[in-house]
Amino acid sequence: MDMKLDPVLTEIRAVREAYADRFAGDIRGMLADLYLRQKQGGRKTVSRPPRTIKVIHQESAVPGNRPASRST
Repeated sequence: MDMKLDPVLTEIRAVREAYADRFAGDIRGMLADLYLRQKQGGRKTVSRPPRTIKVIHQESAVPGNRPASRST
């Protein structure tokens, strides 16, 4: 089956490849450039604190392991 390529996706991929080529694929260089552009943009940015992750107790995470029952 002959699939027709989406021209918008084709353009986005070409821009992404050209940007990566400018930095020889170096992700740190790309991130530094993006942060610089963000700073130079003059827009207000919002930083949020990291989300907390609920910790599961190890003994309850083991399959078949059930918590001890309490007797009253």
